Amino acid sequence: MESTFRHSNFILYLVMHKAIVNDKSFEITSNEDGLAVNGSPFNWDVARIADGYFNILYENKSFRAEIIKTDTAAKTVSIKINGNRYTVALKDKFDLLLEKMGLTNTSAAKVNTIKAPMPGLIIDLKIKAGDTVKAGEPLLILEAMKMENILKSPGEGIVKNVKIKKGDSVEKGQVLIEF
Repeated sequence: MESTFRHSNFILYLVMHKAIVNDKSFEITSNEDGLAVNGSPFNWDVARIADGYFNILYENKSFRAEIIKTDTAAKTVSIKINGNRYTVALKDKFDLLLEKMGLTNTSAAKVNTIKAPMPGLIIDLKIKAGDTVKAGEPLLILEAMKMENILKSPGEGIVKNVKIKKGDSVEKGQVLIEF
């Protein structure tokens, strides 16, 4: 038996999943008896008040829940319960199996290095070791074939090591920055 939670286009099937709520992990299982969280039965009643708004009854206490944002690609939900905001990241049985095998989703793969896409000359560095960068933030400017190419961060992270300096000539594939 699968339990289903629906909100607009967001559907969550609970068979054996992992939910990470504000960095705390929970194992969720579902069987003919209902839901269990970390092996303990989880009995709750959920009533939809309006689109994105719910009333939850759990252990004789009432909670007002609002779904703020859903991201089906990233499998995350931002919710507000009684005014407190929570971010829930979900992993289904396939995510858990891939994780167990040491494989990760390629769209969420972390980039640990930035390599030179072509031979050229480093004409400017925008970062240094220890800097925190966001996705799309400029890292350096590489001049190649009389054109300036801005290399940007593919994701969020902390710069571990900058292996080049302004004025260096680099070859294609050479590691420039480590995260």
